[in-house]
Amino acid sequence: MKFASLDPASLSPRRSRRLWPWLLLSPLLLIAIAATLAVQSRPLVEPIDGGLKPEEIQSTKDFLRRNDPRRLQASPHRLLRIEERQLNLMLMQLAQRYGQGRGAAQIQLQAGTARLQASLQMPALGVWLNLEARLSQTLALPQVEELRLGHLPLPAWLAEAALRRGLGHLALSVQAQRAGELVESLRFNPQELLLGYHWQADSLDHVLGAFWTPDEQERAQAYNQRLVEISAAFAPGSSVSLALLMPPIFELARARSEAPDADPVAENRAALLTLALFSTGQRWSKLLPSARAWPQPLPRMVTLAGRDDFPQHFLVSAVLALEGSGPLADAIGVYKEVADSRGGSGFSFNDIAADRAGTRFGLLAKDAPRSLQALMRVGLHELDFMPGVADLPEFLSAEAFQQRYGGIDAPAYRQMMAEIEARIAALPLLQQANVPRL
Repeated sequence: MKFASLDPASLSPRRSRRLWPWLLLSPLLLIAIAATLAVQSRPLVEPIDGGLKPEEIQSTKDFLRRNDPRRLQASPHRLLRIEERQLNLMLMQLAQRYGQGRGAAQIQLQAGTARLQASLQMPALGVWLNLEARLSQTLALPQVEELRLGHLPLPAWLAEAALRRGLGHLALSVQAQRAGELVESLRFNPQELLLGYHWQADSLDHVLGAFWTPDEQERAQAYNQRLVEISAAFAPGSSVSLALLMPPIFELARARSEAPDADPVAENRAALLTLALFSTGQRWSKLLPSARAWPQPLPRMVTLAGRDDFPQHFLVSAVLALEGSGPLADAIGVYKEVADSRGGSGFSFNDIAADRAGTRFGLLAKDAPRSLQALMRVGLHELDFMPGVADLPEFLSAEAFQQRYGGIDAPAYRQMMAEIEARIAALPLLQQANVPRL
């Protein structure tokens, strides 16, 4: 039996007019169906309840320190063993950061294969975007065998393209390329990943250089130069309040943000990074190798409430919040205080207050960038962005902290944190900016 082919020219004008709307709607209908299949009502991987725990951050920090290639014995070819448990912990922290506190990820390792699962909440729609991929081991880097978004399966060739596009969306494509140049092999064993890589004396410079686009490098240099000029105005050996440093730095951010193609969030990011490095006694060259040739700001002690540790807490938390998520910055702040209580300077609620104030400042720099720039005026007072904390308990040993507050999940601790949150919410800067609470 033969079927006649459909010839549009043979259709009557009336039938053609009826057919064209369906032809136009078909791609839209397919897209709508695909989008419906790609999202789900529940996460494939449950996010960490209550966020990251201090001991989990400590575990990752210890692992990275032990395996820092700069600390290892010189050798061009190296092998790194990562247990599945540790790998999952690092994946969860990355998901928390890039998912703004609403992401989760995990991996299951078997002989020759790995199954990666990730979930990202989409609050505006009340749904979850779930990803599941099966990777197979090769002689070099693994390849994607299967990829599924929710209920929507994707062919392998499309899966590879989708993952590359996802890396590009996270602004990691160049970094991934540089990392790929160092990685020689990835082998999957049951509950263990073996990563083979090579490391030369200049490898760190190549990796760090890949993290900064030409625009970002120009931006960093502009704020570094402004800080060179500002620092020269203060006498050698003098201390300077952060309230005096921020207005001229953010005035530069405001001026640069007026350009037609400006990115005010990127300007705020460069401003905060510059101040964070300066307050900790570091230079841009620590992050950007080309900065070694730049003029350097004169060293000055940066203070808040007469202390040099508060600006560090405030600015580092601000950068973490702007780069990733508020919950991650909070968890790192709590981790440091718990670690201090176990052998450092002791647990200090005033440090936590500086961390939390910095987190809110960083979120403001991201969510209302031009509003923040306008508020950073001459005459800015420390109490505009940092609450009074002189009466908050500090230098508590682990035993004293546990006895008095019962741990970070106990009612007494939560009550103290609620008091800190109330003070931060009342800050004039946040009141004027009208930033939602976390």
